[in-house]
Amino acid sequence: MEEKHWLDFVTAIGSIATPIIVLVISSIGWRAKNSIERKIDLENKLRDDRIEIYNKILEPFIILLMSKAAWESDSKNKGKDKESIATKTMLTLEYRRHGFKLALMANDSVVKAYNNLMQYLYNLEEQQQSGDIDVLKDMMKLLGGFLIEIRKSMGDESTTLDHWDMCEWWMSDARKLKNNTYSA
Repeated sequence: MEEKHWLDFVTAIGSIATPIIVLVISSIGWRAKNSIERKIDLENKLRDDRIEIYNKILEPFIILLMSKAAWESDSKNKGKDKESIATKTMLTLEYRRHGFKLALMANDSVVKAYNNLMQYLYNLEEQQQSGDIDVLKDMMKLLGGFLIEIRKSMGDESTTLDHWDMCEWWMSDARKLKNNTYSA
């Protein structure tokens, strides 16, 4: 008789514990699902804002790196110095605001790549005085790295492109520069 009493006790505990365990597991699953959905919704909402900020941050670099012929082919750019316009754009309050938005909205690797690029530009004059830099090659590495991080942040985390691949489509001498056969 004692065995039956013990078995009844285990059965009763199992009857009570099973719904509790199911409830706990369901609650954990529901929380995980909500957390993932919330993160996806937030990413979707931020995507358009990020694209806009990336475009505004990249604009002066696009101006700087386009050919003179392409720049002057637009009638509104005739007689205007593209380097001056790009530099002035980067020095505006508006551009600084976009930089702040980038720092707040972009993922960590994009912010770090942008920081590296900007620190290089801030210290460019000092580096040129030391004479041990290759400005164009360094700029292509940093800008290409920034573009790769943007690409990854937009959903292509497994990209196999490198910083040179990101520059080749808009720079005719990118392969020469990469292979150290470039002559200015």
